[in-house]
Amino acid sequence: MTLPTDLDNDADALRAAMVKSIAAAGAGAGVPMHPAWLAAADKVPRHAFVPGFYLPADAPDARGLTVWEPVTSRLDYGRWLAASYSDTTLITQFDGEETDWERPAVRHGGAPTSSSTLPSLVLRMWSDADVCEGHTVLEIGTGTGYSTALACERLGSSHVTSVEVDAVRLEGAADALYGCGYTPTLARADGSYGYWPEAWFDRIVAACSFRSVPPALLRQTRPGGKVLLPLSGWLYGNARVLLTVAEDGTAEGPLLPGTVSFMSARTHAAPAYGNPADWAAGLHEERPRAALHAPERLTAATEEAFHLRFLAQSAVPDAQLVTIDGVPHLVDVNSGSAATLTPEGEDWSVREGGPVKLWARIERFIECYDAAGRPGPETFTLRVDGDGPWLLHPRIPRLLLSAA
Repeated sequence: MTLPTDLDNDADALRAAMVKSIAAAGAGAGVPMHPAWLAAADKVPRHAFVPGFYLPADAPDARGLTVWEPVTSRLDYGRWLAASYSDTTLITQFDGEETDWERPAVRHGGAPTSSSTLPSLVLRMWSDADVCEGHTVLEIGTGTGYSTALACERLGSSHVTSVEVDAVRLEGAADALYGCGYTPTLARADGSYGYWPEAWFDRIVAACSFRSVPPALLRQTRPGGKVLLPLSGWLYGNARVLLTVAEDGTAEGPLLPGTVSFMSARTHAAPAYGNPADWAAGLHEERPRAALHAPERLTAATEEAFHLRFLAQSAVPDAQLVTIDGVPHLVDVNSGSAATLTPEGEDWSVREGGPVKLWARIERFIECYDAAGRPGPETFTLRVDGDGPWLLHPRIPRLLLSAA
């Protein structure tokens, strides 16, 4: 299929509408977007960075798996262009496998491993990082290159470095960026180690989440510079932190409000845990006890549960949570510990095995959290010093973040 000759006009109109909508939503929520980033978004052609992507079908398949439909200009020009300028995350890769976009197939299930993040969140990340003209920036996670293009549009390509661990992703992003006239420094690299050839940076912004703060990023930031990082553990609780780096190399900054999640950096992703039924079978001989807190404290679709799940990860840093047929299982492949929660009417019982009593640790933390008045993320400070990255709160014992 040949693209319509009025593609640019169609894209311009849709892009202007998207930017207007993002600006209105931010103002309505009391977190207005920086006008310079909105101006950049009004110029960068997002469709050039997403020639193909997947959208979920309206209903799952017979096995309950999400059906992912491929979308390209060749398959459906209108749907492709409209989605490109919707404030939506567009999945571009599953399970680290590349798609042949000339002959894409419908997918059933799978773990997304690359995407074009929804534009409002990309703009929010750049805005929250307090980036100004003249700053040099390192972006971790080039992805499709759309976010990189926004930085180039605002700062100039010579001020932007972006690294990506996936060689194929980087090649596609480079083609799109150069095709649009942007020429940042691009490199295939593990973002955990930053990019020394271009250091020091005024700002470092990550588009993927880390279990902890990579020390190399602090060492590559100028004193007084800032690092904006999404943080996530293996319970998939998420937070964002804005760190200011001091002369002595320590860093400190607040957790930012809101419920935002990013894909994990490849080297920080959770390990495969095997069959949860096997772990549960090993707990049959363990004596059950009444659970002090229901698993919904962590799993409910609320901002508080999202935040509490992030904090609770510090109590059980190697644990993963999986729910099968309504039964939650905690699995720690490092220590060999496991826990299974079983509904008992309106209450829950728990069986725990192994050297670490996983649910008991979480319960003790929940007790501290409740006693402190259930404080929100913006009341916590993250400090990174020689003893490690610590989450600090005046009414809760300090928490050591997971080691990567």
